[in-house]
Amino acid sequence: MNDVQRIEPRTLKGFRDHLPETMIPREWLIETARRVYRSYGFAPIDTPALEYLEILTGKGGEETDKQLYKFEDHGGRWVGMRFDLTVPLARFAAQHVGKLGTPLKAYHIATVWRGENTQRGRYREFMQCDFDTLGTLAITADVETVLVIHDLFEALRIPGFTIRVNNRQVLNGLLDHFDLADKSVAILRALDKLDKIGADKVAAEMHQTAGATADQAGRVLQLAELHGSNQEILAALDRLVAGNEKGQAGVAKLAEMLSAVVAAGVDEGRVRISPSITRGLDYYTGTVFETFLDDLPGIGSVCSGGRYDNLAELYSKQELPGIGASLGLDRLLAALEELGMVEKVQTPAPVFLAYFDVSRLHDYLRLATAIRAAGIGVEFYPEPKKLGAQLKYADRRGFRVAVVAGENEWAQDQCQLKDLASGQSTTVPLDDAPGTIAELLKASPA
Repeated sequence: MNDVQRIEPRTLKGFRDHLPETMIPREWLIETARRVYRSYGFAPIDTPALEYLEILTGKGGEETDKQLYKFEDHGGRWVGMRFDLTVPLARFAAQHVGKLGTPLKAYHIATVWRGENTQRGRYREFMQCDFDTLGTLAITADVETVLVIHDLFEALRIPGFTIRVNNRQVLNGLLDHFDLADKSVAILRALDKLDKIGADKVAAEMHQTAGATADQAGRVLQLAELHGSNQEILAALDRLVAGNEKGQAGVAKLAEMLSAVVAAGVDEGRVRISPSITRGLDYYTGTVFETFLDDLPGIGSVCSGGRYDNLAELYSKQELPGIGASLGLDRLLAALEELGMVEKVQTPAPVFLAYFDVSRLHDYLRLATAIRAAGIGVEFYPEPKKLGAQLKYADRRGFRVAVVAGENEWAQDQCQLKDLASGQSTTVPLDDAPGTIAELLKASPA
């Protein structure tokens, strides 16, 4: 075997392996999102990773089309890997709406791919956790989207976050006012990059891609300078779109949505109108959302979305307006790691059961079973090594409690419970072990 040509083990740029210490918090985030989505009545769906290329192209914009992973398969068909979950959802809804009916409330947690430049918290393969409502234009769906985002971040125990909202009808009304309506797609796409590249570069892009004059670009960029309370910004927007039916409708919807969200119990400071928020994808038509962490705004939005009322018309004659949002799992996890909010553990089980009395294998297995029956995860070490080596392993993996039972303990129907964080030990009867472990874990939650 010495002449075997070894292959260097490595991953593609923009792609990652996930070790247990990153998969455990990822799965916790997914489970939390799933629980919150279900609490609002959203049902799970799934779609294939590959779609016919025509399903995907032209939906997210020119830049997104460039980032598509696409190829010709063995059957001679051109296919693409989904770049988000919204476009496949529109195709899914058009295909199955006859059976499912409307309104259709669905969530989809899956991997997507974009061949874009990698940066902090941004990768070429990443997971999205989407929830969407299709088949209704009611403002209630817009309100509920904000409420789900709010409840999700509360459930994730994130201390500071802000949901920024805007409405593309307001933006389109303003562009009418600025004589830029026929260039709206390029203008809004450039404006969406304001936080990333700055005002000067955005103005240059508006001129290059939309032919906007310096005065027109400057007037659009004044939107970003609007500040104050939500009511003050609404009043300013109302003045700017005066006489434009589309813009006035957008301002009215923003006002109605904010009023309902506050009535539902959300602190008004959590939801802020941000006139520069446009969302870069072309299919958005109304309300748009972006969610930022107060302690790490530079990492960008970690939960975004909006209303897309025309997307499904490409696949069906039936009107299927939709609205939803997507939790950017990988970006949020990168942010939480940077903020020191992710505990580095390599095991999902909080309890470690040491094994060093070889004659008591069956007793150890019965004890592990009793602990699991109490709803507590426990890992039993597979080999009867020295206790010191096993506890070193337990500490390295991030277990919280170690259960130790040797010859003396078995003889007295007892075991030792060792808190691995504090190093304190207590001896309890075997029958009391599951309950005492539960109390220890409750007293020092992860």
